[in-house]
Amino acid sequence: MTERALRLLRQDPRLAELAAFPFAFDLSRADHVEEVHLASGGPLEPIAGDDSGGTYFVCGDGSVLYADSEGSAGVIGDSVDEALEILVGLPGWEDYVGLSPTDGEARILAEIADTEGDFREDCVPDLDVRRAELRAALGLPERSPVQLVARLHAALLRTEPDHLLLNAREHLAYKRLDPHPRPPLWEQVLTRGRTDLALLRTGDRAVWDGVAGDRVRRVAALRAAQYDRRNTDRTLLRHLLKHEADASMSDELRLAVVLVGLHGLPDDLPLLREAHGTTYDTWCGLAGLPDEAGRVQEWARSFDDSNYGVDPDDEPESTWLELARDQGMVEVARAYLIRELDDTGPDAAQLSFLAEELALLGDYTQAVRAQRLYRSLQDTDQGRAAADARLADLERKAVDGAAAES
Repeated sequence: MTERALRLLRQDPRLAELAAFPFAFDLSRADHVEEVHLASGGPLEPIAGDDSGGTYFVCGDGSVLYADSEGSAGVIGDSVDEALEILVGLPGWEDYVGLSPTDGEARILAEIADTEGDFREDCVPDLDVRRAELRAALGLPERSPVQLVARLHAALLRTEPDHLLLNAREHLAYKRLDPHPRPPLWEQVLTRGRTDLALLRTGDRAVWDGVAGDRVRRVAALRAAQYDRRNTDRTLLRHLLKHEADASMSDELRLAVVLVGLHGLPDDLPLLREAHGTTYDTWCGLAGLPDEAGRVQEWARSFDDSNYGVDPDDEPESTWLELARDQGMVEVARAYLIRELDDTGPDAAQLSFLAEELALLGDYTQAVRAQRLYRSLQDTDQGRAAADARLADLERKAVDGAAAES
């Protein structure tokens, strides 16, 4: 359903003209400078533009995405009405994308006063009159500039992963419209695991069984426990270990054994030895686990130092990408990988890795892009032949995927 404010603009030429100047929302400029699409494949409808070549798009969830003509994009509102609140309330809003609520009211108001002073002096002496007229006609609430900056800041941070914009020709991602830092991949992926770990620590046995019995939740909770270690976690770690040992050999099984073994308690040795002997794979994967209780803690520390540790930034990115896939966080992984691909130089190993990870996500278009770059770096006939074979396979899958969607 078309939102009320947009509907009124489309129906009333006077209001449309007022929105176009001085508030830079021109319904007659809805053609973007190039063909674009969302990385997620979601719907994208251009609805207006500005005099600098930027375009406003409505996404499938109603969010308004602004893309400038220089290759940057960001969400500026979770609806057309909210976006218009910001455009009308903050003419020259592009100057404020670097602001956040933490900058404080005094700085925010000073920057807005400076920008709007230039507006009034240069071309719009009756800015306040025009703003009041358009707000009243569209039924937009009157919010303080500080509130609007906070809303703009929150909207910009919602841009990724679901609203990552790509150009349709080269499939490169638009840069972020703002300079605000984003959480690293591991932090996004560990959110659910941290929540479950906190629930496990309440001691509710129903929660224990629910988390431990679901492999995806169990793995995420174990990873969270790796980076938030407490002496009081031994019992819940034993519970997670028992369930992980019933599944199959995994890196998280080794992790669970290490986390339990670090407590160095003789009572844990039978459980650790049982996990070690579950299958041939676990026997190999836990090679070196001592038979004597007194040596388990030393073994666990050594294994921990060489394989795990307490800094998630040291973990291979493949760990977080796998966990993202397992949790269904496809767009989080896709956005991360596309950004990495855009930033990767002539690094054959990294390009090969990115091609594989993108293929695992089912994004064969981006996987093809990574593989082509990888192929360009091969300097032997054998290397080029192998790269060509892999590229042909990815290109077939990309064509098949496009045909299935059409």
